[in-house]
Amino acid sequence: MKKNFIIVTGGAGFIGSSLIRYFLKIGIKEKIVSIDNYSSGYKKNHVRNTNVKYITGENKNIDVLLEKYKNKIKVIFHFGEYSRIFQSFKNYKKCFEYNIHHSSKVIEFAKDNKIKLIYSATSSNLGNSGKDENLSPYAWSKSKNIELIKNYNKWFGLKYEFVYFYNVYGPGQILNSPMSAVIGIFEQQFKRGKPLTIVKPGTQRRDFTYIDDIVEGCYLAWKKGNQNHYMLGTKKTYTIIQIAKMFGTKIKYIPTRAGERFGSTITNNNAKKILGYSAKKDIRNYIKEFINKK
Repeated sequence: MKKNFIIVTGGAGFIGSSLIRYFLKIGIKEKIVSIDNYSSGYKKNHVRNTNVKYITGENKNIDVLLEKYKNKIKVIFHFGEYSRIFQSFKNYKKCFEYNIHHSSKVIEFAKDNKIKLIYSATSSNLGNSGKDENLSPYAWSKSKNIELIKNYNKWFGLKYEFVYFYNVYGPGQILNSPMSAVIGIFEQQFKRGKPLTIVKPGTQRRDFTYIDDIVEGCYLAWKKGNQNHYMLGTKKTYTIIQIAKMFGTKIKYIPTRAGERFGSTITNNNAKKILGYSAKKDIRNYIKEFINKK
């Protein structure tokens, strides 16, 4: 049977919906199915296209939701997880439910139906020379899934690629929500004339990657990957203070939070060497463009 379907979990979220748009833009021939529970995704992110179908449901039920597609699926992009560090302390039960229990069902489904799995790993467990994998419930859950997927490859032949995201920003990012990331938070504070809030000490270093660069990297991992780890960053890092000062407005410091990382750097060159990937957009230019639009 011909395999002509792509599955995107979290397809109504920031990165998932952007990936779907990218696929349509480059004219892929496969049909796309999104699974989302809309806990952080939005129906406004839906793309009106006859080749895209949206299913509302939980990843733990993936075998039921995709029963009629299971022999036709070429690849699963698994992006539908709980994806915030600080919030995972308060909501650790939800984090483990989504990222451990639900994700294990996705991994099992891919294994049972011989489907390649593209898994969104996280730069949050790579800080401090890899020692930050236990820094938060979120980072721990992601590192355990990486371990499980690698073992499923050894034990059962599951094909996979790991893509690591570095502080993704750009059109479609989450705004006005506890799930907002730093660039989205700064943008909203700037628009409202409020001081930008910096978590102390502000010297934490981050790599920031534009959404268009991220989704291109995900596509390349699928097409060119050889079961490896791909760090989709720019290789340029900035402190949070440096980023805040680019907005040219007042800043305010808030207390250090649990799980705060102080470094996040790219530790291998697989994305460039294997995929030919290179991020194009620099955060400095993005912020200049944002300020000029206001």
